Amino acid sequence: MNSAFQPQIILLREGTDTSQGKAQIISNINACQAIAETVKTTLGPRGMDKLVYDGQRTTISNDGATIMRLLDIVHPAAKTLVDISMAQDAEVGDGTTSVVLLAAEILKECKDFIEDGLHPRVIIKGLRESCNIALAKIEELGVSQENEKFRALLEKCAGTALNSKLIARQKHLFAPMVVDAVTYLDADMCDIKLVGIKKITGGSVTDSQLIQGVAFKKTFSYAGFEQQPKHLKNPKILLLNVELELKSEKENAEVRITDPDQYQSIVDAEWSIIYEKLDKCVESGAQVILSRLPIGDLATQYFADRGIFSAGRVGNDDLDRVSKATGAAVQTSVFGITEKVLGLCEVFEEKGLGDERYNFFTGCPKAKTATIILRGGGEQFLEETDRSVHDALMIVKRAMASRKVVAGGGAIEMELSHVLRMHSRTILGKQQLIMNAYARAFEVIPRQLAENAGIDSTDVLNRLRKEHATAKGDEGRWFGVDVLNEGICDTLESGVWEPAANKLNSLAAATEAACCILSIDETVRNPQSEKPGAASQGVGLGPGGGGGGRGNTKRMVSEAMGGRGMAGMMGGRGRRGINSFKGKGGA
Repeated sequence: MNSAFQPQIILLREGTDTSQGKAQIISNINACQAIAETVKTTLGPRGMDKLVYDGQRTTISNDGATIMRLLDIVHPAAKTLVDISMAQDAEVGDGTTSVVLLAAEILKECKDFIEDGLHPRVIIKGLRESCNIALAKIEELGVSQENEKFRALLEKCAGTALNSKLIARQKHLFAPMVVDAVTYLDADMCDIKLVGIKKITGGSVTDSQLIQGVAFKKTFSYAGFEQQPKHLKNPKILLLNVELELKSEKENAEVRITDPDQYQSIVDAEWSIIYEKLDKCVESGAQVILSRLPIGDLATQYFADRGIFSAGRVGNDDLDRVSKATGAAVQTSVFGITEKVLGLCEVFEEKGLGDERYNFFTGCPKAKTATIILRGGGEQFLEETDRSVHDALMIVKRAMASRKVVAGGGAIEMELSHVLRMHSRTILGKQQLIMNAYARAFEVIPRQLAENAGIDSTDVLNRLRKEHATAKGDEGRWFGVDVLNEGICDTLESGVWEPAANKLNSLAAATEAACCILSIDETVRNPQSEKPGAASQGVGLGPGGGGGGRGNTKRMVSEAMGGRGMAGMMGGRGRRGINSFKGKGGA
């Protein structure tokens, strides 16, 4: 029967664009490779920086997670790489570029299998088996140090994290500083949020310092503030969540009186309430009073007359860190204050740094916190320094927890590549090809390190393959890229160390992302969900998971898909979309 007379069954709303099958998977792989091409030049000590302008502010950085977050990626599958980069940054702090490159390279190696008709589930099974072997090998190869050598291990891990950053030349200053900051924290919790990082414009980067205690910028103050003491030894510290100022009545408040003296009694009551609060604070014996809420001009002058320092509107983070360092407990009332709730420190002082004034609490007996003061010539430099120090803090934290390290510079990747190649020779069938492809993907890290340093990557990879293939025991096992001397070297001896947890998390995340993308065989784009103000319905790709967004979202998603749906990225192959199915009986 002629197909023209066969019934037509409409499955999806008119205008809905779908793409499925082999073309869909290859389209997603191409999109991920485009993301990797953007960030690959930032990898390593000789990596380049990226300037990202979002219409309001400019960011200069070579941190993979920062760049991925700032890029306005609209391709739905490529956003998976953004997710794993963010997860790597939150979990480990470093390796955010490596995880994106590794995931994209695994997909690139699998692309030929997809084009040849191999089922994605077979590929995914092979990738996961290869990943398990690689993870077990990292655990086996991890090197640990104890006692005095453990401190050196932490400093080398911090230095390796800083090698690719803007402050690489000052890593001998910042690496010990970062290790000290983490060791001040509670060993059980090791909460990095308790390490305050304060950025002060001006001065040299070498003026940066570590405070074992708390430092924060002077808060808003009233006239009597200058009469308060600015240097106190062994002061008692009171922390409040109480407002110490006269409050005006509400706009619609009404007080009815029959005698003018009654009005005076109301005013006197207001003054007696505030003075009672202030007297209770003074009776507590505290010499430093900090409050999360405002401390008014009356209270400021009252405390100044009695030789007490006070500050209101102190930030939550700063108040929490003062509490951790001094042992003070935040009070919600000024009544019933005892000696137990007061904190102590050896020295409190207010000092000028740059054009700002800072309050310092040093010599804290219960110090479980630290503050890093960063100095620099410009805002962009300070922002990048802040990101670099945060990455180093996270790396030291992970190294303290796992206590195992592996050699960086592409050494561990080349060793894993060699191990997987050897193992693939012991198995038969398609899985051997997939494991070989997975092993080749590891070489993207040393290859990109060499290319970013201006070294012949082909020559470096051949020499590294030889060293790892002929390695006997630990000799030759840790050879990686030497960007300083433009060759190869034993990176373990050179002090290029990374926590094993970094590589474990990076490898697992990259493999799972690749498997996730390979398992997607259809994308449905619902135009209704992309209209501004439309309710979230169906399968949408607009901002917020399918609801309203900017008016050009539909155009952006279409362009990201190649202009003609997912098939557009295949260079013109495939249909525009499938709105209906034809056949006998409507099937």
